[in-house]
Amino acid sequence: MIEGNSKIPSTDNERPATRYLKLSGLEPLIVTPESNFVNVGERTNVAGSKKFLRLIKEEKFEEALDVARDQVENGAQIIDINMDDGLIDGKEAMVKFLNLVIAEPDISRVPIMIDSSKWEIIEAGLQVVQGKCVVNSISLKEGEAEFIHHAKLIKRYGAAVIVMAFDETGQADNYERRIEISKRSYDVLVNKVGFAPEDIIFDLNIFPVATGMDEHKLNALDFIRATKWVRENLPYCSVSGGVSNVSFSFRGNNPVREAMHSVFLYHAIKAGMNMGIVNPTMLEIYDDIPKDLLEMVEDVILNRRDDATERLLDFAESVIGKAKESKIDLSWREEPLQDRITRALVKGIDQYIVEDVEAARLSVDKPIEVIEGHLMTGMNVVGDLFGSGKMFLPQVVKSARVMKKAVAHLLPYIEEEKLKNPQEGDDQGNGKILMATVKGDVHDIGKNIVSVVLACNNYEIVDLGVMVPPEKIIAEAIAHNVDAIGLSGLITPSLDEMVHLAKEMERQNFKVPLLIGGATTSKAHTAVKIDPQYKNAVVHVNDASRAVTVVGDLLQKETSTAYKASVKTDYEEFRKQFAKRGKHKEYRTLSEARKNKFKIDWDIATIVKPNQQGIQVLEDFELRKLEDFIDWTPFFRSWELHGKYPDILTDDIVGEQATELFGDARKMLQQIFDEKWLKAKAVFGLFQANTINDDDIEVVSGENTIIFRTLRQQLKKRDGVPNTALSDFIAPKESGPVDYMGFFCVSTGFGTDEVSEKYRKDLDDYNSIMVKALADRLAEAFAEYLHKQVRTEHWGYASNEDLTKEDLIKEAYKGIRPAPGYPACPDHLEKLTIWKLLGVKEKIGVELTDSLAMWPAASVSGYYFGNPEARYFGLGKIKEDQVKDFADRKGISFEEAAKWLAPNIADD
Repeated sequence: MIEGNSKIPSTDNERPATRYLKLSGLEPLIVTPESNFVNVGERTNVAGSKKFLRLIKEEKFEEALDVARDQVENGAQIIDINMDDGLIDGKEAMVKFLNLVIAEPDISRVPIMIDSSKWEIIEAGLQVVQGKCVVNSISLKEGEAEFIHHAKLIKRYGAAVIVMAFDETGQADNYERRIEISKRSYDVLVNKVGFAPEDIIFDLNIFPVATGMDEHKLNALDFIRATKWVRENLPYCSVSGGVSNVSFSFRGNNPVREAMHSVFLYHAIKAGMNMGIVNPTMLEIYDDIPKDLLEMVEDVILNRRDDATERLLDFAESVIGKAKESKIDLSWREEPLQDRITRALVKGIDQYIVEDVEAARLSVDKPIEVIEGHLMTGMNVVGDLFGSGKMFLPQVVKSARVMKKAVAHLLPYIEEEKLKNPQEGDDQGNGKILMATVKGDVHDIGKNIVSVVLACNNYEIVDLGVMVPPEKIIAEAIAHNVDAIGLSGLITPSLDEMVHLAKEMERQNFKVPLLIGGATTSKAHTAVKIDPQYKNAVVHVNDASRAVTVVGDLLQKETSTAYKASVKTDYEEFRKQFAKRGKHKEYRTLSEARKNKFKIDWDIATIVKPNQQGIQVLEDFELRKLEDFIDWTPFFRSWELHGKYPDILTDDIVGEQATELFGDARKMLQQIFDEKWLKAKAVFGLFQANTINDDDIEVVSGENTIIFRTLRQQLKKRDGVPNTALSDFIAPKESGPVDYMGFFCVSTGFGTDEVSEKYRKDLDDYNSIMVKALADRLAEAFAEYLHKQVRTEHWGYASNEDLTKEDLIKEAYKGIRPAPGYPACPDHLEKLTIWKLLGVKEKIGVELTDSLAMWPAASVSGYYFGNPEARYFGLGKIKEDQVKDFADRKGISFEEAAKWLAPNIADD
């Protein structure tokens, strides 16, 4: 048992009775024992609000302020601000938004909670925020030294702090661990750092109950007991938490969730929880909870019966779920025909659509009128709901499935009508759009989603697929007389393909708009590189939700001319501003950068010899082993549902849709496992390696020696900050010791296209896209799984590793696995060297396209570095002296090197 009553330093000028948590914006917030529960608003968190994330991404900071204002007006006493998203410059966004908040008295009157997993973002916020804020959060996860360092800085900035119940061995998930970590954290903060105890807020980890797993039965009760212990034994501290987590098992069943939140809060507040994140709309008044439901919920929260979970599940299903389901099933089929068709499209229900469409066909003169009338009326509702944020992408794709099934039923009748009246010709609807993934690129999930969304809005789609050469795009655009061309690309060489196509369209005097999309594309690249090559409209479309609006503005006569002119003006202004950027940045010469390399003392460095050197192949790997390694957050992002898993499942805005999508995904995942739809293969190797000539790595494989080229940061940084290259993590040959390096390629893509195409032929875009999205997630999971096996067994430099899934997602492991084409090594050309070294194509059948994309698409390749000081970094911009040096080292022309490195070359 942990001993209680930790000591705190006495203060002569302050009586213990006045040691309350004191925060402030423009107005003070003093949390006393008599205070009501302090509610923290989290809608200004990019992971907690899709709307807020969108506004920040689009740099609509003034509109984002309205989100903050709404929270304050609705009773939030503290607002949590978080800018952690991979597509946002979190530090810049945090500073900019806080500066705007400060200028709004109706918002800045309440204290701010600066929330980030990155210290540099937290510190940037601390430097600009006014009043006394809260930092969310620090923990002992990275060890006591870093914990103390951050705590001292927070103290210096005069802020309070949330401390997570997390230490070097992981999250606290039971009563004993919660109080052990809390006491240790408290003692370090109060006795070593001198932190005021009233400025410490503990987040003791609220986990779900009623999951069906015995080890989760005590989750709520342990939190409540630990809260009581903290308030009794760690004087003057507060306790906080995110309440919605407790009801995670009942997502989609709001009456049960509301009751669970109220019961949990009732007991947690009695135990001493005095603040937290709670959605007021998801709370039932404790006394108004039906007595039978209250009894069963309290049995679960307080673990009063062994069968508490089963009883609550049965109650929820029989009393709430079935009644709701029965009501829906009995009512909507009795509505008028148009309402039934609209409902089927909005809800994605295809069970009765053929029956209803046939009834509609018999009610009109020509079958085409059903499409133009009944179906488009329904799809207009879908479009309005989607555009207003009341319907989400997965639902729209399901609507498309219903639409296609309806149209397929009508087509024979429409063709028969055409034979009778050939003079009437074809109706193109709103317009005809050609869509293609450019030459050398194999990724098409995003393109397919945009195609579906446009088709739902009565645009005819000419989809040319993937790896489409420019001459075919040009020829098909002419042959089909299209109204616009949409290009997609994921890898950086695709950007050059888009520039080339824009030049060719200009040369051939095209007039149609050019739409640009894909993961590597951006407004900056579109405005600076593509737009100047084509006199007509070029527009970057960053997500499917914008596609309909953009295409509509481009093609509608009333808006077309003005919109095209505004985009041209906007991009021209962007280019002017872009040209000014970076001019103040200083770069080192390559020689200077090499002298400022990342330094490791190789005389004392620990180099572990791999247990198994050479090449190994995994054929037909059991996919089921990868399930626990899946990172689901990017899966939701691919469907344009933004938020971190599992929190996204309980999100106020997208939670219901995310939960439904997740259910469909898990169901298909089990089919993939059970019916062996996909085949997984891998090849990897561990070899002797040493750095030579600063930036090259010499790898020895049997009798052969192969050289890998790396690139070095050149941006001039503050003193003491190195200009890093991957070669810095491998011992130089002249230093003496033999070092080691690994390489790998994994794929879960074999069979994906066949399954996807089968669904597509069945007019089921939803599942066609779903299987590709899952294949991508499995490929990343395979890379994660294999890296763990290498670290712990094949190489063995981390044989005692014990990391959670969350730790793996956060890359908390020792060593790194960077990949060619990504920030640390953006040069795709090194894939050719990996393929040569491992014999990737010959051993597992994964090929490289002309642009060095991997085929099948659901594949991952890269390096293994085992040195404990190896870390991920971004190369950033480099100068022409390094491009020339790289070309010389590779034995290629400067022009060829510049083509592959173009996104990283600094503008002079």
